Amino acid sequence: MYSNVKAEMARKNLTIVDLSEKTGIRYNTLAAKLKGKYPLTLPEAIAIKNALDVDLSIDELFAIPS
Repeated sequence: MYSNVKAEMARKNLTIVDLSEKTGIRYNTLAAKLKGKYPLTLPEAIAIKNALDVDLSIDELFAIPS
């Protein structure tokens, strides 16, 4: 669902397991939230942004394509 997050994960060769470990968000929770089944909280979004170490804003990183 979050194509920019997926693109950054691919660029850095990270899996959801890797991102889960870097953020401290449980794998099942993270996977469900990245699929759009549940909303991300702001602290989760910030943790993901920091783990990916990107210069994108939160809005850009989590933009949903129309």
